[in-house]
Amino acid sequence: MKQVGRVSPNHLQSVVAAVLNPWVAVGILLLLAFVIFNMTALSWADLTYVLPATSFGYVLVALIARFALHEHITPLRWIGIALIAGGVGFVAGGPALTVPTCDAQLADRVNAPTVAAASGAKS
Repeated sequence: MKQVGRVSPNHLQSVVAAVLNPWVAVGILLLLAFVIFNMTALSWADLTYVLPATSFGYVLVALIARFALHEHITPLRWIGIALIAGGVGFVAGGPALTVPTCDAQLADRVNAPTVAAASGAKS
């Protein structure tokens, strides 16, 4: 963002310049992809499965910032990350409420070879 300078919502040109910055544009696209994948995962699985996978990002980003980018991360932030990880572990340890469903036609197609083989063996 140092390339763009100060961005004010009152100046539309500065906002457009910030959004069109390649780094910001890639960040927006990655955020959009994350939201789509997260919504898809939540439609397939229970929160107790999806939450640990998504919140692992907090720990991963902090580790990358510390060791790859040599950023200083305060002890308070490490405590916050530990609390998030602990909360995720607590939620992940809970019961899964997702009940697997199966389409009746799909079940018939999957079970048809088994039923045919069993009835052929009895004859």
